[in-house]
Amino acid sequence: MSHVVELRSDTFTLPTPRMLEAAAAAPLGDDVYGEDPTVTELESLSAKLLGKPAGCLMPSGTMANLAALLTHSPRGGKAVVGSESDLYVYEAGGASVFGGIVYEPLTADPDGTLPLAAVAEAFEVDREDPQFALPAVLCLETPHNRLGGVPLDPGYLAAAGALAHDHGVALHLDGARVFNAALALGVPAADLASSADTVQFCLSKGLSAPVGSVLVGDEQSIATARRYRKMLGGGMRQAGLIAACGIIALTEMTDRLADDHAHAGRLADGLRDVPGLLLDPQPPRTNMVFFTVDPDSTPHTTESLIEAARARGVHLAELGRGRVRAVTHRGVTAADVDRAVTVLTEVMADTTAAPGPRE
Repeated sequence: MSHVVELRSDTFTLPTPRMLEAAAAAPLGDDVYGEDPTVTELESLSAKLLGKPAGCLMPSGTMANLAALLTHSPRGGKAVVGSESDLYVYEAGGASVFGGIVYEPLTADPDGTLPLAAVAEAFEVDREDPQFALPAVLCLETPHNRLGGVPLDPGYLAAAGALAHDHGVALHLDGARVFNAALALGVPAADLASSADTVQFCLSKGLSAPVGSVLVGDEQSIATARRYRKMLGGGMRQAGLIAACGIIALTEMTDRLADDHAHAGRLADGLRDVPGLLLDPQPPRTNMVFFTVDPDSTPHTTESLIEAARARGVHLAELGRGRVRAVTHRGVTAADVDRAVTVLTEVMADTTAAPGPRE
């Protein structure tokens, strides 16, 4: 097959030549002993960029989120989460399994925010008798993946943080793509992190590092989370090989995310008038385009569309209830976007590749 246009996720990015060079030349030590200088440099840089005192390199965003929840809530406490959040949907219930923490999912508004009145109520078992309030942690996600990659407004984050802290509750921000959110909003990433007690972000998505996430926060929280990292099997030895790629990701790759956002807009514009496809009404804010197949105008299903596009070299993925997600990233050029538009237009016109009539 000729060149594949990979739109399933920005996790398919590959490390840059500079990352590989940096990994090969990185000074190394044993990070479990706190003696890998390259890891220390990455953690310090991450904390500075997010406006926090400390950071801890984690193997994955899932582990970083889990360590944060274990840090903030005791056994028997609760994690107030969005019902469509990645932390709730995709991370295997780790806080409940490992920490005895109960998830309380709330329905988010279309802009990715959790209604603050519902959040306040979730902090209390009986609003007339606050002595029975459970220890809790509030978890927000920006940009919100399953709701279209929308970034949360800094004003909302500040209000949510103030509400949580008024109730003695920590705010954890799942900022897997926080630099995409910051770019979309035209603010520094530290502005989005300022109200949160801890923030995790991924190095291995649009920033193109091969592996790793960083959890940042105050020194005590990060020290506790580091212990949980060890408990969960995340202690790594000469992890500077990974950290070196992460340093390049943070120093050379954040500004170029603008290309991904532009390509997502180009893709949405190209697909908007394709018969049989229903795009989200709002233009993409970050690097994600969402659409569904219109059952009233085409015999295609979500599955047949994805299969037929894949046969033509365009890889897409379903992300919840028949929605197709296309994610742009460093491995996708403007020409790739145009090719994807052409392929999807051809697929939707070729009803012979679709299933038979619905019963």
